[in-house]
Amino acid sequence: MSDRSESTPVYSIAVAAELAGLPQATLRLYEKKGLLTPARTEGGTRRYSDDEVTRLRQVADLQKDGVNLTGISMVLELQDQNEALRKQVADAAGSAPTRSQDGAPES
Repeated sequence: MSDRSESTPVYSIAVAAELAGLPQATLRLYEKKGLLTPARTEGGTRRYSDDEVTRLRQVADLQKDGVNLTGISMVLELQDQNEALRKQVADAAGSAPTRSQDGAPES
């Protein structure tokens, strides 16, 4: 099992395209439209993470369902906002003082 994170950019555009089942030109189009922003090496080579490959598949699925790229951009933005809010709620719940069942703070 690997110790790297799902967000670590490791795949070239050729590998990411193959993993997502898309042509490389489609990945370039998605980047141009702002649907994802792969990392770049010092030489300018795109590098995609597992998270980005998952996002590529999601974009392709939405497109197959008839959603245009502008709509997909909105869907992805809302999902990102939802994820950020869920994380904030989870963080706040983790740092909030615990309470007993009657609502009194526990010691």
